[in-house]
Amino acid sequence: MVSKFFEERVDQSAVKAQIVQKYFAAWSNIVLPTALKRGEGKIAYIDLYAGPGRYRDGAASTPLLILQDAISNPVISRSLVALFNDIDSNNTQTLQSEIDGLPGIELLRHRPQVNCNPVDKDAEEYFASTRLIPSFTFLDPFGYKGLSLRLVNGVIKDWGCDCIFFFNYNRISLGISNPMVQSHMAALFGDERAATLRKKVEGTTPSLREQMILEELSQALVAMGGKFVLPFRFRNENGRLTHHLVFVSKHFKGYDVMKGIMTAASSTVDQSVGSFAYSPADVSMPLLFELNRPLDELEGMLSKTYVGKTASMTTVYQEHSVGRPYLSRHYKEVLKKMEDAGTIQVHDPEGKKRGKGFADRLLITFPK
Repeated sequence: MVSKFFEERVDQSAVKAQIVQKYFAAWSNIVLPTALKRGEGKIAYIDLYAGPGRYRDGAASTPLLILQDAISNPVISRSLVALFNDIDSNNTQTLQSEIDGLPGIELLRHRPQVNCNPVDKDAEEYFASTRLIPSFTFLDPFGYKGLSLRLVNGVIKDWGCDCIFFFNYNRISLGISNPMVQSHMAALFGDERAATLRKKVEGTTPSLREQMILEELSQALVAMGGKFVLPFRFRNENGRLTHHLVFVSKHFKGYDVMKGIMTAASSTVDQSVGSFAYSPADVSMPLLFELNRPLDELEGMLSKTYVGKTASMTTVYQEHSVGRPYLSRHYKEVLKKMEDAGTIQVHDPEGKKRGKGFADRLLITFPK
């Protein structure tokens, strides 16, 4: 039976698909030229919980959107290897029919593969032991069954491989304290972290509980090699947290690109800094979020972190932005403001004439 998830498209589903679609387009343009030089010549899109391809209202879901983008790009169409999977045979049959009916599907050099398998220990073992071509993997389980650290590690372990997965916060938050699903929690967090987290969240407020769960998840992903982790929150029309999309990469470039995409998808923006969250309530009932002034906070953080130090704009951004919502342009805006105020010294190591912008090569000296 087709999952209820696909019966009706909601705002959150459209935003989720947009994030995945935009990142695939950016990722493929970054990775493919190097893949071609290395003689691989192929990139992959992997979706292990693909669904039927369309929502009940006829709107295309992520698999068809990705393939449509590939069809429209001659370079990608020659290089893309698409692997789709779903445990429901009705879903896979419907998806196959939808793929076969896509206009221009014959332009793809490699026919998309649609499988009907559970995502289980065998899948973990396959991705752990198989060397992947550069791949972008989307893991979107209806709940959390099959989602594990080992699976995520398997799909990002090789060069050019990134992953984004659906993190069902509500069900996982309940599962942390449920002895019946401890094996699933251990697969997500690791045995030790799951046990520690179970004790830590007892009696905490909802907001603190969310922070603890996301922190443990992020630390577990980093420990296995996913150096850069970026969560995006989804809230319902009442503002209640429902789930996250969690992006994982080994490379700062992917992290930087996804941060820009998630900023644009945020339903509230404060001083051009995104909330990394989407809620219909934010869209329908906008507030004066400008009162928070996050760029003013960034100025203070930089002054404290780099006091008495000299570093390039690139170094400051790559070091300081990890785990924070700021983009490169935010750092340049704040540093230019600080330069104009005389609170930092800026030097061009190449001795070039300064323009209006703030070049990546510029060296910034923060006074003691």
